[in-house]
Formats: sequence, C-alpha cells, structure tokens
Amino acid sequence: MNISRSGATAQRKAQRRSEMVFVAPLRRCVKCLLIISVCFSISLAQTKPGSHSTRAHASMSPEAKALLEEAIGVVCTQAKLDPKSSIAIDEMQARPSLPLQSPEARAGAERAQRLLPLTKSLMIASLQQLATEYGFRKSPNFQQRMKQAIARVNSVKRVRPDMDSRDNASVYLSRPHVITFGTIFLAGLRSDEGMISVLAHELMHIADGDNDSLRPLVAAVGNKASDLTGLDIHGQRSEEVACDLIGAMAARAYITSTPGYESIARRLARSIQHNCVELDEGDEDHLSPRSTIRALLALDPELVRELINDREERKLP
Repeated sequence: MNISRSGATAQRKAQRRSEMVFVAPLRRCVKCLLIISVCFSISLAQTKPGSHSTRAHASMSPEAKALLEEAIGVVCTQAKLDPKSSIAIDEMQARPSLPLQSPEARAGAERAQRLLPLTKSLMIASLQQLATEYGFRKSPNFQQRMKQAIARVNSVKRVRPDMDSRDNASVYLSRPHVITFGTIFLAGLRSDEGMISVLAHELMHIADGDNDSLRPLVAAVGNKASDLTGLDIHGQRSEEVACDLIGAMAARAYITSTPGYESIARRLARSIQHNCVELDEGDEDHLSPRSTIRALLALDPELVRELINDREERKLP
C-alpha cells in the first residue's frame, strides 16, 4: 500500500494506496507443547514507548521459524483449495479492468459496504489491543492520539468502487470518509474474512491520519517485525505491516464471533492469502507479498498456532 505525497505538503500524507505489490494423539500433544514454547520464546519484552536505544530485541528460534514456514504452507494451500479464497495480487494485476456494473464488482462493493460498520468496530478493538500489547495504553499523550484516531475511523461512511483503481484500495486523506476500491480488487476478495482484513487495513491508515499520530506504535511494530524476520521494515514499510497486522487481527476477531462449519484454518487463511503470489516482488515502501505473510505470522505466533493446530486436529481419526 504505497503513499504519494504532494509538493508543498511533502510531510503530510496526501494519499494512502492499498496496493498489494509484487504480495497419533501423543504426537499432536508434543507438537502443541512445542508451539506454545516457541510462541513464548519470540514474545518481545516491552520498553517505554518511543525508546529505541534501549528497546529489547525479539528473536525467533529455528523451531519457531520452521513452524512459521509450515503455517505459510497452510495459508497458500488453502488459497488453492478454498472456493472463497482471495485471488492472488499478481493474478489480479494481470486481469483486465472490470466495469462498475459487472456482477463480480457489484457483489464485492455490496459486501464491502455491508461489512464496513462491523469492520470499524473490529478494527478499533484490534487497535486498542495492539496498543496494550506494545505498552502504549498507559501513556496519556498516546491515549489522546488514540481518541483522535478512533474518531477518524468512526467518520468513515462508505466504500466507493472505481474502475481505474483496478487491483488497489485507496484512502485519500482529503476525503477521509471514503475508502476507494478498484473493481478488480472488489471482485478478487471473495470472502467476508478477506474483505474485512483489507477494510481494516485502510481504516488503520485513516486512524494514523495526515500527521502520523500513531507513529510510535507503528514504529514499534516495524522494529519487532524487523528483529524477528531480519527484513528491513522501517518507515513506510512499518506502516504497511502495522496495517496488515490490524487487518489480520480484525478478521480473526470476526471469525471468533461467527463460528461456522468451515475450518478455522481455512477462514484464517483468507485474511492474508491474497499474498500467495507466484511473482513475489516488493518495493521501497512495501515488502513483497510473501515477505508480508512471513512478517505477519512472525508478529502473531497465536495465528501460527491456530493455523497449524486446526489442521492437525482434522488429521485425527
């Protein structure tokens, strides 16, 4: 999701573009214990908000890395098997533009508009949870920033389909009440879980606002992701990863609140599987899609555990 900045206001965010760039029972119990141990080992001890020189550094054990790769396999396998899976970003980009009145685009727009009010609530709860996890909820200054961010999220009213935006979703901060979706993207997000993750991503951009009011939290997420993966996740990349993380958290909260007959792993995979690309390229502001999956799962070991455990449970006789 890149940002274009405008001349005299180079320090202000003129546009947020959500451009997914080229992105036996005993054995099972032993594996569960391993996952719990690994999740604990990669948790990051928090320091004072905004502290960089003294911040603790997270790390991943070889076992944690192996489980992460296994979880990526679950996500991208589901992308091939699930009839409601999101279309991969590189495949979307290769498709011709869809007219506004095409059945697929209209269905996607209706889904996005229907889910917007719920997603706002899920996104706000996820943002509050993330601020707590990273030690910012006790800061009076940051709490004021959070109030302003939440007000901006609550002001969003509609989704606007746009043929020219193709496989992108965008937030123009001069029009903070609207999220613009390319028609190809609307058609490519074929599940509620996939749509919620992208809507929440865009709402996080709006929450951050044109003055980077959530920058301390965004930077902390980027620092931790960099430590865990060894990737360069700073600056705009840290904001994109933080937005993706909020999207995954919101989708998981939705899944928890709406149990159904489908597997948990399948539904969880939908929130990030648009990154299961063949052509895996990033740029200065974005990780590649597959690196995005890796960063998200490194930041959220609980998601790794749920993806793997759900699959293991279904193997049992």
